[in-house]
Amino acid sequence: MGNPTNHKFTVHFRTVDVKSFNLIKNGIKTIETRAATKKYRNLGVGDTLVVVCGKRRIEKKIRKVRYFKSIGSMLRAVPYKKVNPLFTSVAAAEKIYFGYPGYRGKIKKFGLVALELK
Repeated sequence: MGNPTNHKFTVHFRTVDVKSFNLIKNGIKTIETRAATKKYRNLGVGDTLVVVCGKRRIEKKIRKVRYFKSIGSMLRAVPYKKVNPLFTSVAAAEKIYFGYPGYRGKIKKFGLVALELK
């Protein structure tokens, strides 16, 4: 995905995850991650990520896209706090990721995509 593009992709946060939405909005959480399913395989540098949480909506440009086989490999390559300020270890990150419905299996099968946002 080296060629810059300018497509828009929407990701949704559950309303209980408004804290994560606000961290992105305020520029504290600069890396958004998702299980690297087919839905997220076409994201590229220059695309716009439309982040929606309830009625709240923000747009962020994607600066960098990286793929990882596991949570551990991702957190060895990117700063914990830019992904989620609550992450203090791989185990803590796994607890949060595996709390999302179906994420344990999706990450095992597809890995993770890390989207660095401007």
